[in-house]
Amino acid sequence: MSPTTVDEEKPVRSLIPVRMDRMPWSRFHWLVIFGLGTAWILDGLEVQLVASAGYAETLGMSSTQVGLSSTIYLLGQVSGALIFGRLTDTLGRKKLFIITLLVYLIGSGVAGLSTEVWFLYIFRFVAGMGIGGEYSAINSAIDELIPGKYRGRVDLAINGTYWFGAMLGALGSFYLLDTDRFDQDLGWRIAFFIGPVLGLIIIYLRRHIPESPRWMVTHGQGEAAEKIVADIEADVQAQGKQLPHIDQSEGWWIKAHEGVTPKQLRYVFFKLYPKRTFLGLTLMITQSFLYNAIFFTYSLVLQNFYDKTPSSAALYFFPFAVGNLLGPLILGRFFDTVGRRKMIGGCYTFAAVVLFLSALLFQADVLSAGTHTALWCLSFFFASAGASAGYLTVSEIFPLEVRGQAISYFFSIAQLFGALGPVIFGALIGEGTDRGPLFWGYVMASVIMLFGGLVAFKFGVDAEGKALEDIAPPLSSYDEHGNQLTKLPV
Repeated sequence: MSPTTVDEEKPVRSLIPVRMDRMPWSRFHWLVIFGLGTAWILDGLEVQLVASAGYAETLGMSSTQVGLSSTIYLLGQVSGALIFGRLTDTLGRKKLFIITLLVYLIGSGVAGLSTEVWFLYIFRFVAGMGIGGEYSAINSAIDELIPGKYRGRVDLAINGTYWFGAMLGALGSFYLLDTDRFDQDLGWRIAFFIGPVLGLIIIYLRRHIPESPRWMVTHGQGEAAEKIVADIEADVQAQGKQLPHIDQSEGWWIKAHEGVTPKQLRYVFFKLYPKRTFLGLTLMITQSFLYNAIFFTYSLVLQNFYDKTPSSAALYFFPFAVGNLLGPLILGRFFDTVGRRKMIGGCYTFAAVVLFLSALLFQADVLSAGTHTALWCLSFFFASAGASAGYLTVSEIFPLEVRGQAISYFFSIAQLFGALGPVIFGALIGEGTDRGPLFWGYVMASVIMLFGGLVAFKFGVDAEGKALEDIAPPLSSYDEHGNQLTKLPV
Protein backbone atom coordinates (compact mmCIF):
# COMPACT_ATOMS: atom_id res chain seq x y z
CA MET A 1 0.00 0.00 0.00
CA SER A 2 1.35 3.39 -0.91
CA PRO A 3 2.14 5.92 1.82
CA THR A 4 -0.80 8.02 2.92
CA THR A 5 -0.15 11.72 3.10
CA VAL A 6 -2.47 14.55 3.96
CA ASP A 7 -2.18 17.65 1.86
CA GLU A 8 -3.29 20.77 3.70
CA GLU A 9 -4.82 22.13 0.48
CA LYS A 10 -6.95 19.17 -0.56
CA PRO A 11 -8.25 15.91 0.91
CA VAL A 12 -6.41 12.66 0.19
CA ARG A 13 -7.80 9.14 0.36
CA SER A 14 -6.52 7.16 3.34
CA LEU A 15 -6.95 3.48 4.07
CA ILE A 16 -5.48 3.78 7.56
CA PRO A 17 -8.82 3.90 9.46
CA VAL A 18 -10.04 0.74 7.67
CA ARG A 19 -6.73 -1.07 8.10
CA MET A 20 -6.68 -0.33 11.83
CA ASP A 21 -10.29 -1.42 12.23
CA ARG A 22 -9.96 -4.77 10.45
CA MET A 23 -6.53 -5.76 11.70
CA PRO A 24 -6.32 -9.30 13.17
CA TRP A 25 -5.77 -9.52 16.92
CA SER A 26 -2.06 -9.57 17.72
CA ARG A 27 0.65 -8.94 20.31
CA PHE A 28 0.30 -5.24 19.58
CA HIS A 29 -3.25 -5.19 20.90
CA TRP A 30 -2.20 -6.96 24.10
CA LEU A 31 0.48 -4.30 24.54
CA VAL A 32 -2.22 -1.62 24.22
CA ILE A 33 -4.34 -3.34 26.87
CA PHE A 34 -1.51 -3.75 29.40
CA GLY A 35 0.10 -0.41 28.65
CA LEU A 36 -2.99 1.77 28.55
CA GLY A 37 -5.60 -0.19 30.45
CA THR A 38 -4.29 0.86 33.83
CA ALA A 39 -5.79 4.28 34.57
CA TRP A 40 -8.76 2.69 36.30
CA ILE A 41 -6.58 0.41 38.42
CA LEU A 42 -4.69 3.47 39.64
CA ASP A 43 -7.93 5.40 40.28
CA GLY A 44 -9.43 2.56 42.31
CA LEU A 45 -6.17 2.27 44.23
CA GLU A 46 -6.11 6.00 44.99
CA VAL A 47 -9.72 6.15 46.15
CA GLN A 48 -9.13 3.31 48.61
CA LEU A 49 -5.93 4.87 49.96
CA VAL A 50 -7.71 8.17 50.55
CA ALA A 51 -10.70 6.42 52.11
CA SER A 52 -8.45 4.47 54.51
CA ALA A 53 -7.31 7.81 56.02
CA GLY A 54 -4.17 6.25 57.46
CA TYR A 55 -2.56 9.69 57.34
CA ALA A 56 -5.20 11.35 59.54
CA GLU A 57 -3.57 10.83 62.93
CA THR A 58 -0.05 11.60 61.72
CA LEU A 59 -1.18 14.93 60.26
CA GLY A 60 -3.68 15.65 63.04
CA MET A 61 -6.68 15.74 60.68
CA SER A 62 -10.30 15.88 61.76
CA SER A 63 -13.03 13.82 60.06
CA THR A 64 -14.04 16.92 58.13
CA GLN A 65 -10.50 17.40 56.86
CA VAL A 66 -10.29 13.73 55.83
CA GLY A 67 -13.53 14.15 53.88
CA LEU A 68 -12.16 17.30 52.31
CA SER A 69 -9.11 15.39 51.06
CA SER A 70 -11.46 13.14 49.06
CA THR A 71 -13.30 16.17 47.68
CA ILE A 72 -10.00 17.79 46.67
CA TYR A 73 -8.97 14.61 44.85
CA LEU A 74 -12.32 14.66 43.01
CA LEU A 75 -11.88 18.33 42.07
CA GLY A 76 -8.42 17.48 40.78
CA GLN A 77 -9.94 14.78 38.57
CA VAL A 78 -12.48 17.20 37.13
CA SER A 79 -9.82 19.86 36.51
CA GLY A 80 -7.44 17.37 34.93
CA ALA A 81 -10.15 15.97 32.66
CA LEU A 82 -11.09 19.43 31.41
CA ILE A 83 -7.52 20.63 30.88
CA PHE A 84 -5.98 17.49 29.43
CA GLY A 85 -9.10 16.47 27.49
CA ARG A 86 -8.72 19.36 25.06
CA LEU A 87 -4.96 18.83 24.83
CA THR A 88 -5.61 15.18 23.95
CA ASP A 89 -7.47 16.29 20.84
CA THR A 90 -4.95 18.97 19.86
CA LEU A 91 -1.54 17.54 20.83
CA GLY A 92 -2.23 13.83 20.38
CA ARG A 93 -3.05 10.75 22.42
CA LYS A 94 0.50 9.56 23.13
CA LYS A 95 1.84 12.85 24.46
CA LEU A 96 -1.05 13.06 26.87
CA PHE A 97 -1.09 9.47 28.11
CA ILE A 98 2.59 9.95 28.99
CA ILE A 99 2.12 13.42 30.53
CA THR A 100 -0.95 12.51 32.60
CA LEU A 101 0.77 9.45 34.03
CA LEU A 102 3.78 11.57 35.00
CA VAL A 103 1.47 14.10 36.69
CA TYR A 104 -0.12 11.27 38.67
CA LEU A 105 3.26 9.78 39.63
CA ILE A 106 4.46 13.11 41.00
CA GLY A 107 1.21 13.90 42.79
CA SER A 108 0.77 10.56 44.52
CA GLY A 109 4.45 10.05 45.32
CA VAL A 110 4.98 13.50 46.82
CA ALA A 111 1.71 13.24 48.79
CA GLY A 112 3.28 10.32 50.63
CA LEU A 113 5.95 12.72 51.95
CA SER A 114 3.41 15.12 53.46
CA THR A 115 4.10 16.60 56.88
CA GLU A 116 1.36 19.25 56.73
CA VAL A 117 -2.31 19.03 55.80
CA TRP A 118 -2.08 21.77 53.16
CA PHE A 119 0.82 19.90 51.52
CA LEU A 120 -1.28 16.73 51.33
CA TYR A 121 -4.20 18.67 49.84
CA ILE A 122 -2.05 20.17 47.06
CA PHE A 123 -0.61 16.88 45.90
CA ARG A 124 -3.88 14.95 46.24
CA PHE A 125 -5.23 17.55 43.81
CA VAL A 126 -2.26 17.00 41.49
CA ALA A 127 -2.71 13.21 41.59
CA GLY A 128 -6.41 13.68 40.81
CA MET A 129 -5.52 15.86 37.83
CA GLY A 130 -3.34 13.11 36.43
CA ILE A 131 -6.04 10.46 36.77
CA GLY A 132 -8.73 12.78 35.35
CA GLY A 133 -6.54 13.44 32.33
CA GLU A 134 -5.90 9.72 31.92
CA TYR A 135 -9.58 9.05 31.27
CA SER A 136 -9.64 11.24 28.16
CA ALA A 137 -6.27 10.27 26.70
CA ILE A 138 -6.59 6.55 27.39
CA ASN A 139 -10.18 5.99 26.24
CA SER A 140 -9.46 7.88 23.02
CA ALA A 141 -6.29 5.93 22.27
CA ILE A 142 -7.74 2.52 23.10
CA ASP A 143 -10.79 2.96 20.89
CA GLU A 144 -8.65 4.18 17.98
CA LEU A 145 -6.12 1.34 18.27
CA ILE A 146 -8.44 -1.63 18.93
CA PRO A 147 -10.34 -3.28 16.00
CA GLY A 148 -14.07 -2.59 15.96
CA LYS A 149 -15.14 -6.22 16.50
CA TYR A 150 -13.30 -6.31 19.86
CA ARG A 151 -13.74 -2.70 21.01
CA GLY A 152 -16.71 -3.26 23.31
CA ARG A 153 -15.33 -6.14 25.36
CA VAL A 154 -11.87 -4.55 25.61
CA ASP A 155 -13.24 -1.21 26.81
CA LEU A 156 -15.52 -2.83 29.38
CA ALA A 157 -12.80 -5.10 30.73
CA ILE A 158 -10.38 -2.19 31.09
CA ASN A 159 -12.92 0.11 32.73
CA GLY A 160 -13.92 -2.65 35.13
CA THR A 161 -10.37 -2.99 36.43
CA TYR A 162 -11.06 0.04 38.65
CA TRP A 163 -12.29 -2.55 41.12
CA PHE A 164 -9.08 -4.54 40.94
CA GLY A 165 -7.26 -1.35 41.91
CA ALA A 166 -9.72 -0.75 44.72
CA MET A 167 -9.14 -4.27 46.04
CA LEU A 168 -5.38 -3.77 45.77
CA GLY A 169 -5.69 -0.52 47.71
CA ALA A 170 -7.83 -2.17 50.37
CA LEU A 171 -5.38 -5.04 50.81
CA GLY A 172 -2.45 -2.63 50.88
CA SER A 173 -4.14 -0.50 53.52
CA PHE A 174 -5.10 -3.56 55.58
CA TYR A 175 -1.49 -4.75 55.65
CA LEU A 176 0.45 -1.47 55.72
CA LEU A 177 -1.77 0.30 58.27
CA ASP A 178 -1.41 -2.53 60.75
CA THR A 179 0.68 -0.93 63.52
CA ASP A 180 1.95 -4.38 64.56
CA ARG A 181 3.81 -4.49 61.25
CA PHE A 182 4.63 -0.86 60.49
CA ASP A 183 5.04 2.31 62.48
CA GLN A 184 1.90 4.44 62.26
CA ASP A 185 3.74 7.26 60.49
CA LEU A 186 5.39 4.88 58.00
CA GLY A 187 2.69 2.48 56.79
CA TRP A 188 0.44 5.04 55.08
CA ARG A 189 3.44 6.65 53.39
CA ILE A 190 4.48 3.31 51.88
CA ALA A 191 0.88 2.79 50.76
CA PHE A 192 1.01 6.05 48.80
CA PHE A 193 4.00 4.71 46.85
CA ILE A 194 2.14 1.62 45.54
CA GLY A 195 0.62 3.60 42.68
CA PRO A 196 3.84 5.35 41.61
CA VAL A 197 5.74 2.03 41.61
CA LEU A 198 3.09 0.52 39.33
CA GLY A 199 3.17 3.72 37.28
CA LEU A 200 6.91 3.40 36.61
CA ILE A 201 6.31 -0.06 35.13
CA ILE A 202 3.37 1.23 33.11
CA ILE A 203 5.24 4.22 31.71
CA TYR A 204 7.92 1.84 30.39
CA LEU A 205 5.23 -0.10 28.49
CA ARG A 206 3.65 3.09 27.17
CA ARG A 207 6.91 4.20 25.59
CA HIS A 208 6.42 1.37 23.09
CA ILE A 209 2.81 2.26 22.20
CA PRO A 210 2.59 4.53 19.13
CA GLU A 211 0.50 7.60 18.57
CA SER A 212 -2.97 6.87 17.18
CA PRO A 213 -2.54 6.66 13.39
CA ARG A 214 -6.13 7.82 13.00
CA TRP A 215 -5.36 11.00 14.93
CA MET A 216 -2.16 11.53 12.94
CA VAL A 217 -3.95 11.31 9.59
CA THR A 218 -6.37 14.08 10.57
CA HIS A 219 -3.47 16.27 11.72
CA GLY A 220 -1.34 16.17 8.58
CA GLN A 221 1.01 13.38 9.68
CA GLY A 222 -0.02 10.80 7.09
CA GLU A 223 3.45 9.51 6.22
CA ALA A 224 4.33 8.88 9.86
CA ALA A 225 0.95 7.22 10.38
CA GLU A 226 1.55 4.98 7.37
CA LYS A 227 4.88 3.83 8.81
CA ILE A 228 3.28 2.97 12.17
CA VAL A 229 0.48 0.95 10.56
CA ALA A 230 2.89 -0.80 8.19
CA ASP A 231 5.11 -1.82 11.14
CA ILE A 232 2.10 -3.19 13.06
CA GLU A 233 0.94 -5.13 9.98
CA ALA A 234 4.44 -6.56 9.46
CA ASP A 235 4.42 -7.79 13.07
CA VAL A 236 0.96 -9.31 12.57
CA GLN A 237 2.18 -11.19 9.48
CA ALA A 238 5.29 -12.33 11.37
CA GLN A 239 2.92 -14.01 13.81
CA GLY A 240 1.51 -16.07 10.94
CA LYS A 241 -1.71 -14.11 10.59
CA GLN A 242 -3.17 -12.94 7.31
CA LEU A 243 -4.16 -9.34 6.69
CA PRO A 244 -7.60 -8.78 5.16
CA HIS A 245 -7.87 -7.51 1.60
CA ILE A 246 -8.97 -3.87 1.53
CA ASP A 247 -10.02 -2.17 -1.67
CA GLN A 248 -8.91 1.37 -2.41
CA SER A 249 -12.56 2.42 -2.70
CA GLU A 250 -13.00 1.76 1.02
CA GLY A 251 -10.63 4.56 1.97
CA TRP A 252 -11.66 7.81 3.62
CA TRP A 253 -10.97 11.20 2.05
CA ILE A 254 -9.21 13.17 4.78
CA LYS A 255 -7.93 16.73 4.99
CA ALA A 256 -5.71 17.98 7.81
CA HIS A 257 -7.82 19.64 10.47
CA GLU A 258 -6.08 21.35 13.38
CA GLY A 259 -8.63 21.41 16.17
CA VAL A 260 -12.11 22.88 16.53
CA THR A 261 -13.23 26.19 17.97
CA PRO A 262 -15.57 26.43 20.99
CA LYS A 263 -18.35 27.45 18.59
CA GLN A 264 -17.77 24.38 16.45
CA LEU A 265 -17.62 22.19 19.55
CA ARG A 266 -21.03 23.44 20.66
CA TYR A 267 -22.33 22.78 17.16
CA VAL A 268 -21.14 19.16 17.26
CA PHE A 269 -22.69 18.45 20.66
CA PHE A 270 -25.95 20.38 20.43
CA LYS A 271 -26.74 20.71 16.71
CA LEU A 272 -25.09 17.79 14.96
CA TYR A 273 -25.49 15.10 17.65
CA PRO A 274 -28.00 16.37 20.27
CA LYS A 275 -29.53 12.92 20.90
CA ARG A 276 -26.09 11.40 21.41
CA THR A 277 -25.19 14.19 23.82
CA PHE A 278 -28.36 13.47 25.80
CA LEU A 279 -27.58 9.74 25.74
CA GLY A 280 -23.98 10.18 26.89
CA LEU A 281 -24.83 12.60 29.67
CA THR A 282 -27.67 10.40 30.92
CA LEU A 283 -25.57 7.23 31.04
CA MET A 284 -22.66 8.96 32.75
CA ILE A 285 -24.69 10.93 35.30
CA THR A 286 -27.00 8.09 36.33
CA GLN A 287 -24.21 5.56 36.89
CA SER A 288 -22.06 8.12 38.71
CA PHE A 289 -24.87 9.01 41.11
CA LEU A 290 -25.64 5.35 41.86
CA TYR A 291 -22.02 4.36 42.39
CA ASN A 292 -21.11 7.25 44.63
CA ALA A 293 -24.33 6.95 46.63
CA ILE A 294 -23.92 3.23 47.37
CA PHE A 295 -20.15 2.79 47.33
CA PHE A 296 -19.31 5.61 49.74
CA THR A 297 -22.07 4.75 52.22
CA TYR A 298 -22.26 0.94 52.21
CA SER A 299 -20.04 0.78 55.29
CA LEU A 300 -22.33 3.18 57.16
CA VAL A 301 -25.34 1.04 56.26
CA LEU A 302 -23.64 -2.10 57.58
CA GLN A 303 -22.59 -0.33 60.76
CA ASN A 304 -25.82 1.52 61.53
CA PHE A 305 -28.41 -1.06 60.47
CA TYR A 306 -26.58 -4.38 60.90
CA ASP A 307 -24.40 -3.55 63.92
CA LYS A 308 -21.11 -4.19 62.15
CA THR A 309 -17.88 -2.62 63.39
CA PRO A 310 -15.90 -0.45 60.95
CA SER A 311 -13.26 -3.18 60.56
CA SER A 312 -15.78 -5.98 59.98
CA ALA A 313 -17.78 -3.78 57.58
CA ALA A 314 -14.62 -3.34 55.52
CA LEU A 315 -14.50 -7.10 54.89
CA TYR A 316 -17.81 -6.84 52.99
CA PHE A 317 -16.09 -4.59 50.48
CA PHE A 318 -14.33 -7.51 48.80
CA PRO A 319 -17.38 -9.47 47.55
CA PHE A 320 -18.88 -6.12 46.52
CA ALA A 321 -15.74 -5.33 44.51
CA VAL A 322 -15.57 -8.83 43.02
CA GLY A 323 -19.10 -8.47 41.65
CA ASN A 324 -18.16 -5.14 40.09
CA LEU A 325 -15.00 -6.59 38.55
CA LEU A 326 -16.62 -9.74 37.13
CA GLY A 327 -19.57 -7.96 35.51
CA PRO A 328 -17.62 -6.24 32.70
CA LEU A 329 -15.26 -9.22 32.27
CA ILE A 330 -18.06 -11.77 31.83
CA LEU A 331 -20.65 -9.65 30.03
CA GLY A 332 -18.25 -7.62 27.86
CA ARG A 333 -18.32 -9.93 24.83
CA PHE A 334 -22.11 -9.61 24.59
CA PHE A 335 -21.78 -5.87 23.98
CA ASP A 336 -20.04 -6.82 20.72
CA THR A 337 -22.47 -9.61 19.78
CA VAL A 338 -25.92 -8.94 21.25
CA GLY A 339 -25.32 -5.22 20.79
CA ARG A 340 -24.73 -1.97 22.64
CA ARG A 341 -28.34 -0.77 22.86
CA LYS A 342 -29.78 -4.02 24.22
CA MET A 343 -26.95 -4.73 26.65
CA ILE A 344 -26.58 -1.22 28.08
CA GLY A 345 -30.34 -0.81 28.47
CA GLY A 346 -30.67 -4.31 29.89
CA CYS A 347 -27.82 -3.92 32.38
CA TYR A 348 -29.10 -0.57 33.68
CA THR A 349 -32.66 -1.93 33.95
CA PHE A 350 -31.70 -5.20 35.66
CA ALA A 351 -29.49 -3.35 38.15
CA ALA A 352 -32.42 -1.03 38.93
CA VAL A 353 -34.82 -3.93 39.48
CA VAL A 354 -32.46 -5.77 41.84
CA LEU A 355 -31.75 -2.56 43.77
CA PHE A 356 -35.49 -1.92 44.12
CA LEU A 357 -36.00 -5.50 45.36
CA SER A 358 -33.25 -4.99 47.93
CA ALA A 359 -34.97 -1.77 49.04
CA LEU A 360 -38.24 -3.61 49.68
CA LEU A 361 -36.50 -6.38 51.64
CA PHE A 362 -34.45 -3.82 53.56
CA GLN A 363 -37.59 -1.94 54.56
CA ALA A 364 -39.21 -5.21 55.64
CA ASP A 365 -36.15 -5.88 57.84
CA VAL A 366 -35.62 -9.40 56.49
CA LEU A 367 -32.05 -8.95 55.29
CA SER A 368 -28.78 -9.66 57.05
CA ALA A 369 -25.50 -7.92 56.32
CA GLY A 370 -24.55 -10.89 54.14
CA THR A 371 -27.77 -11.07 52.12
CA HIS A 372 -27.87 -7.30 51.64
CA THR A 373 -24.29 -7.38 50.35
CA ALA A 374 -25.21 -10.32 48.08
CA LEU A 375 -27.99 -8.25 46.52
CA TRP A 376 -25.60 -5.33 46.06
CA CYS A 377 -23.16 -7.72 44.36
CA LEU A 378 -25.86 -8.94 41.97
CA SER A 379 -27.10 -5.44 41.17
CA PHE A 380 -23.64 -4.06 40.58
CA PHE A 381 -22.57 -7.07 38.54
CA PHE A 382 -24.85 -5.61 35.87
CA ALA A 383 -24.48 -1.95 36.85
CA SER A 384 -20.70 -2.19 36.52
CA ALA A 385 -20.93 -3.51 32.96
CA GLY A 386 -23.45 -0.79 32.09
CA ALA A 387 -21.38 1.94 33.73
CA SER A 388 -18.22 0.84 31.89
CA ALA A 389 -20.22 0.90 28.66
CA GLY A 390 -21.11 4.51 29.42
CA TYR A 391 -17.46 5.49 28.93
CA LEU A 392 -17.32 3.32 25.81
CA THR A 393 -20.43 5.01 24.41
CA VAL A 394 -19.19 8.56 24.92
CA SER A 395 -15.85 7.66 23.36
CA GLU A 396 -17.17 6.06 20.17
CA ILE A 397 -20.28 8.10 19.22
CA PHE A 398 -18.52 11.43 18.57
CA PRO A 399 -16.02 12.37 15.83
CA LEU A 400 -12.32 11.79 16.34
CA GLU A 401 -11.51 15.50 16.55
CA VAL A 402 -13.63 16.00 19.69
CA ARG A 403 -13.37 12.52 21.24
CA GLY A 404 -11.05 13.48 24.10
CA GLN A 405 -13.10 16.57 24.94
CA ALA A 406 -16.38 14.63 24.85
CA ILE A 407 -15.01 12.17 27.40
CA SER A 408 -13.61 14.95 29.60
CA TYR A 409 -16.77 17.07 29.63
CA PHE A 410 -19.17 14.21 30.22
CA PHE A 411 -16.92 12.68 32.87
CA SER A 412 -16.62 16.02 34.70
CA ILE A 413 -20.36 16.70 34.67
CA ALA A 414 -21.06 13.16 35.86
CA GLN A 415 -18.55 13.49 38.70
CA LEU A 416 -20.19 16.70 39.92
CA PHE A 417 -23.62 15.07 39.95
CA GLY A 418 -22.16 11.92 41.47
CA ALA A 419 -20.73 13.94 44.34
CA LEU A 420 -24.34 14.57 45.48
CA GLY A 421 -24.91 10.86 46.08
CA PRO A 422 -22.88 10.39 49.28
CA VAL A 423 -24.23 13.65 50.73
CA ILE A 424 -27.85 12.67 50.13
CA PHE A 425 -27.50 9.08 51.26
CA GLY A 426 -25.38 10.02 54.27
CA ALA A 427 -28.23 12.27 55.43
CA LEU A 428 -30.82 9.53 54.76
CA ILE A 429 -28.86 6.98 56.81
CA GLY A 430 -28.68 9.29 59.81
CA GLU A 431 -28.16 7.42 63.07
CA GLY A 432 -29.67 4.20 61.71
CA THR A 433 -32.86 4.41 63.78
CA ASP A 434 -35.34 4.70 60.90
CA ARG A 435 -35.19 2.63 57.70
CA GLY A 436 -37.81 4.72 55.91
CA PRO A 437 -35.62 7.55 54.58
CA LEU A 438 -32.95 5.18 53.24
CA PHE A 439 -35.66 2.97 51.69
CA TRP A 440 -36.87 5.94 49.65
CA GLY A 441 -33.28 6.76 48.80
CA TYR A 442 -32.85 3.29 47.33
CA VAL A 443 -36.11 3.69 45.43
CA MET A 444 -34.86 7.01 44.04
CA ALA A 445 -31.56 5.41 42.93
CA SER A 446 -33.51 2.56 41.28
CA VAL A 447 -35.68 5.01 39.34
CA ILE A 448 -32.60 6.96 38.24
CA MET A 449 -30.92 3.81 36.90
CA LEU A 450 -34.16 2.68 35.24
CA PHE A 451 -34.35 6.05 33.50
CA GLY A 452 -30.80 5.51 32.23
CA GLY A 453 -31.79 2.09 30.90
CA LEU A 454 -34.85 3.43 29.09
CA VAL A 455 -32.80 6.21 27.51
CA ALA A 456 -30.28 3.61 26.30
CA PHE A 457 -33.07 1.53 24.74
CA LYS A 458 -34.54 4.59 23.02
CA PHE A 459 -31.46 6.58 21.95
CA GLY A 460 -28.67 4.00 22.05
CA VAL A 461 -26.35 3.74 19.05
CA ASP A 462 -25.84 0.33 17.45
CA ALA A 463 -22.06 0.67 17.33
CA GLU A 464 -21.12 -2.99 17.75
CA GLY A 465 -18.66 -4.26 15.15
CA LYS A 466 -18.55 -0.92 13.34
CA ALA A 467 -15.54 1.24 12.56
CA LEU A 468 -15.39 4.48 14.52
CA GLU A 469 -15.59 6.42 11.24
CA ASP A 470 -18.86 4.68 10.34
CA ILE A 471 -20.37 5.60 13.71
CA ALA A 472 -19.30 9.25 13.55
CA PRO A 473 -17.37 10.44 10.46
CA PRO A 474 -14.34 12.60 11.25
CA LEU A 475 -14.99 16.33 10.94
CA SER A 476 -12.04 16.40 8.54
CA SER A 477 -13.57 13.85 6.11
CA TYR A 478 -14.77 14.62 2.58
CA ASP A 479 -16.56 12.83 -0.22
CA GLU A 480 -14.83 11.87 -3.47
CA HIS A 481 -15.91 15.16 -5.03
CA GLY A 482 -14.14 17.25 -2.39
CA ASN A 483 -17.25 18.18 -0.43
CA GLN A 484 -16.85 18.21 3.35
CA LEU A 485 -19.18 15.67 4.94
CA THR A 486 -19.77 17.76 8.04
CA LYS A 487 -20.32 21.46 7.51
CA LEU A 488 -18.98 23.31 10.54
CA PRO A 489 -19.78 26.93 11.37
CA VAL A 490 -16.92 29.35 10.86
